[in-house]
Parts: sequence; structure tokens; C-alpha cells
Amino acid sequence: MSDAEKPGPDLRTRLVDVGVDLVALEGAGALTLREIARRAGVSHGAPRRYFPTHLELLSAIARRGFTELAVRVTTALGDGTAAPRAQLAELGRTYLDFALDNPGMYELMFRHDLLESGHLRLRDTSLPLFGVLVDLVGRVRGPESSPSEARAVAAALWANLHGIAQLWGWGSLQLATGTNDFTPLLHTALTAHLGPEDGR
Repeated sequence: MSDAEKPGPDLRTRLVDVGVDLVALEGAGALTLREIARRAGVSHGAPRRYFPTHLELLSAIARRGFTELAVRVTTALGDGTAAPRAQLAELGRTYLDFALDNPGMYELMFRHDLLESGHLRLRDTSLPLFGVLVDLVGRVRGPESSPSEARAVAAALWANLHGIAQLWGWGSLQLATGTNDFTPLLHTALTAHLGPEDGR
């Protein structure tokens, strides 16, 4: 075993770092154990000391994506004193920017098998962000909206944002709308799910 392959936190971190770089450069399909090991300069069996399955390594890489997205959202929302509707617009813009800036990572983060597997508690990383969305939707809709209604509207809005991100990334929406700015689509999605803006 070479020094580079000796067990320790540095190798584990390096493997994830390599995976993050690789998904940014070549997309989620390039994330094989063998390729990550090769780029990390270790034998193809070395990753299994930390990640017994391919799914666990992919989950660790996806977790980095959720962490970065959460940091971006927290920064965008600032001190939280803006009106809930304005905060939702910022959250939506941040989400779409992240998806379009990081298509490979975005694809990896929302792979159903990773979220369902329970590896590295990936749901614990992804669900708090949805909780922020639910809270803001509930505040916009007001006390007449039940928690279950706020959750359903938040889920529908998230699905809408996800669809915009996917179709924009493919170039389909630019062709359909004749614009290179997704802002009108974002505001239309907010209006569709929340009603006309009234200052809340």
C-alpha cells in the first residue's frame, strides 16, 4: 500500500474532491469508481476502504452539492427580513442558477436511487432546503393555508422550478419563449402557485 492509499481522512476527502471535479467537467455518467481512483492516483480498489459501494461514494459527492446549494440559498435570503414573496423569488433564482451552473452535480443530486438509499443520510441534507420553501410558501399564503396545503404548493412549485431547470438546460425553453432570460418564467411560476403579488 502506497502512502497515498493509506487509510485516513485525507484520502476520503480527496476521493470526494476528485468526484466533485469530475462531475463538473464530464457529468454524472463519468463517476465510476475506477475513474475516480485513477484521477486520485490510487488503485481502483482503494475507494472501497471508505465507500464499500459505488452508491455510497456517489452519495458523498451529491452531499457536497446539497451543501453548496444550501450555502447559496442562505446567502441569497440574507437576514430573512425581506417579504416572504421576495425571498421565494430569490430562492427560485438561486436554485435555477445553481442547476444551470452545475448540470452534472444537479443531475446527481436528484437521482432517486441516491435519495432512497439512505446512504450518508442524504435526505437529511436535502429536506431542510425543502422545509425553507414550505415555510416561505406558508407565510405568503397566510394563516388560511394549512401546513399540508403549504407543503403541497411548495412541492408543486419545486417541481415547476425543476422542470424549468431541466428544459432550460436543454435549450428547449429558450426556443419556445424566444428569450435568454428565465426571470419571466420564474415570476410566472410564482404567480401560478401563489397567486398575484400583493406585497407579502
